[in-house]
Amino acid sequence: MSRQASSSRLERALLQAWTRRGLLARLLWPLSLLYGLIFALRRALYQQGFLHSTRLPVPVIVVGNVVAGGGGKTPTVVAIVDHLRQRGLRPGVLSRGYGRLGTDCREVLPDSPANEVGDEPLLIHRACNVPVFVAPQRAVAGQALLARHPEVQLLVCDDGLQHAALQRDIELCVFDDRGIGNGWLLPAGPLREPWPRRVDLVLHTSRKTMDVGYGARRALADHARRADGTAVPLATLHGQPLLALAGIARPEAFFDMLRARGLTLADTVALPDHFDFAQWSDPRALDHVLLCTEKDAVKLWRHHPEALAIPLVFAPEPAFIAALDNALAPWFPTPAGAPLSSPDGHQTT
Repeated sequence: MSRQASSSRLERALLQAWTRRGLLARLLWPLSLLYGLIFALRRALYQQGFLHSTRLPVPVIVVGNVVAGGGGKTPTVVAIVDHLRQRGLRPGVLSRGYGRLGTDCREVLPDSPANEVGDEPLLIHRACNVPVFVAPQRAVAGQALLARHPEVQLLVCDDGLQHAALQRDIELCVFDDRGIGNGWLLPAGPLREPWPRRVDLVLHTSRKTMDVGYGARRALADHARRADGTAVPLATLHGQPLLALAGIARPEAFFDMLRARGLTLADTVALPDHFDFAQWSDPRALDHVLLCTEKDAVKLWRHHPEALAIPLVFAPEPAFIAALDNALAPWFPTPAGAPLSSPDGHQTT
């Protein structure tokens, strides 16, 4: 078995173990107590000022989650940035650039290699066309972005809910259909920190697992995209030999969404999250149509330009947008007549 396949199997085993308090989770539970102690100590050091936290000169929105293994942060960032631009604001985006080579601070450009800036920051930049900077320390990325782009009025941080070194004005926590899993901390469960905790907004894609916050519709588009940007209707793919691959946190979720769009998959390839595809090859790619996520496409197209990327349609409910505008009102009052409050029972604290 290859190292890549072993890594992917380990990821899937952990994700499965985190859905319940079974044998593996219980064996790991003592380690979760140690993790929780270290997390609490670190947070206390920041709160007491023993560890330095940086405040940037513009408002900062942090989009993160408390659950490891994805959750929809990047689509949420794209939706927020699109809304801010529609309001006439000038946002920028910060990211750690997880999975990239190097630890420098750099700007993400349209032709940046994904392995140098990270697949998600590159996807955000191409989707939103706003300044995006990556660095292990988000405050450093923010300072560099504002120095290069002084016109930027506010910053959206992709991930970083637990990154206490950057002070924030609005915290948004994202959940997918897993909710909080078995409710235990890493590594016995999926939680990066105890939940519930105080946040400004909660957004989720499944009413089945969360009874607080706002909902968002998450589905695949009715078309695929080629590397040159041209659209291919999914209806034209019926009856063709399709090979779907995904290097994301939950590949099976992507495969299930493809089937939900009426596509019959000849085979699937589940790869580790942030897989770079530089050494990937599969003989089936010669006589199958390759389907992938947009996140994978920013890397896969360099080696397989014939692959088709399926865009994700991610649409938060209108009440969430109203609540976001309400939270931003101290800095950016909404236009006259726009709603500034949301129905009771949605926001969590």
